[in-house]
Amino acid sequence: MRASLLQIRVDPAESVNSRRTRVASLVREQTGSDLVVLPELWPVGAFAAELFATEAEPLTGPTHAAMAAAARDAEVWLHAGSVIERAADGTLYNTSLVFSPDGRLAATYRKIHRFGFDQGEAVLLGAGDRAVTVGLPGTTVGLATCYDLRFPELFRQLVADGAELLVVPAGWPARRRAHWSLLARARAVENQCYVLACGTAGTHAGVEQAGHSAVVDPWGEVLAEAGPDEEVLTVDLDPAKVAKTRADFPVLRDRVLGLDRP
Repeated sequence: MRASLLQIRVDPAESVNSRRTRVASLVREQTGSDLVVLPELWPVGAFAAELFATEAEPLTGPTHAAMAAAARDAEVWLHAGSVIERAADGTLYNTSLVFSPDGRLAATYRKIHRFGFDQGEAVLLGAGDRAVTVGLPGTTVGLATCYDLRFPELFRQLVADGAELLVVPAGWPARRRAHWSLLARARAVENQCYVLACGTAGTHAGVEQAGHSAVVDPWGEVLAEAGPDEEVLTVDLDPAKVAKTRADFPVLRDRVLGLDRP
């Protein structure tokens, strides 16, 4: 299974429409991949809270249209990062979109844990209320977004629901990059899953982004890591390695507290 992480530069000098067109072109270039992953809120910028309301869109909005077409043209599964979704009742959500190779919207995930400590995302957006997995050929993908990475109970639920590969789009700030790298590896080790952590590059809303997207295997080894700038990170994964790791070192069967064992 070949996965490509597109670490997109979010530049305030580039319009949302221009970036949407550019990113769609980048997705179309990944024709040899099975799964393509984009970062969190790359159309508007994860820290550009003042733009959330004006750039919000329905699930069937312009980002959906552009990404569905790109996935179909490249014939890839596409985790299109996330958008500011405006629900029918007017509530805004940080919502991830996953497309199948025929351009169908296969799954959505509303971010459960909102960052901001009583400001920004935490007060402007609604919270999701369910863990989401989606079946791909040969594996099951669990969905999480950025700040979710700090809450291991969500990932335990995803594993209980069958996840073997965890995809985490993010707009993680550079000043906490060490946490980004540490937590991605921790979630891989404790759940014996692949982790695909895809962040943004550049600076938006005055916040320098961490970049350093990474692919971590079920033993916690970093298979590939990007630098701080816009970059495409492509890695070949072996989905069978998850089952082998869990069989060789069956730590998950010894869980005592919390959710049902996977």
